[in-house]
Amino acid sequence: MDRRNFIAASSFAAGGIMASQSLAAENVSYANKQFLELRHYQVADEAQQKLLGAFLRDVAIPAMNRIGIKPIGAFIPLEDANDLAITLLMPHPSLESVVTCTSKLLADELFMKDGKAFLELSSKDKGYERIESSLLLSFDAVPKVEVPKRIPERVFQLRCYESHSILAGQKKIEMFNTGGEIDIFRRTGLPPVFFGQMIIGKNVPNLTYMVGFENIEAQKEGWKKFVADPAWETLKNDPRYADTVSKIHNILLRPLPCSQL
Repeated sequence: MDRRNFIAASSFAAGGIMASQSLAAENVSYANKQFLELRHYQVADEAQQKLLGAFLRDVAIPAMNRIGIKPIGAFIPLEDANDLAITLLMPHPSLESVVTCTSKLLADELFMKDGKAFLELSSKDKGYERIESSLLLSFDAVPKVEVPKRIPERVFQLRCYESHSILAGQKKIEMFNTGGEIDIFRRTGLPPVFFGQMIIGKNVPNLTYMVGFENIEAQKEGWKKFVADPAWETLKNDPRYADTVSKIHNILLRPLPCSQL
């Protein structure tokens, strides 16, 4: 799938703000859940990608760790060699962390010192073209990012499920959380990294999740086992969850050396 189409389903947009859908609910605690920012850096060429990658590795990721944003995933597309974009997964412990991230980084003396050359690049020599981000609230069943084994060949799969209505979207989330779908994922070799409900972004309502694998063969085998699992056959035919997904976006990623996932 073209990454740009995936971003269209998951980028920040004023018209797509749906925070009230999740955050205004009464009697719900988010203390043990993370707010997940997916940040896509658009880059023009390999030189710019290398420059940005070094900044993320040496300056930005360590600084974000210092202010409580961790573990951070850093990825590039696996299948499209022409797509040089870098995607970050940034788990925030609270909404305050989301709001104050930039100001805290700019107040970090080490970040400003070590990142001075990159941060002060001119518009002619900039380190990336643009940033597109989306914000998600983690699922009850996967409240925090789960770190897979750090095997060199590991791959990640990022998937977005759009729904045609808020109600349909909530039913699909229920299918994962309490319906048992995430349990089937775990049992059949589709280990979660995160599951999140889009609270700010385009094309809402939607949910986005990431699963991690030791290699591409494990990814293929996991899905093969999943679709053949009797519990999945029963769940997908449950009338309560009929017509909950209207469109699916999918992309395979590989981690950069600096990735903490």
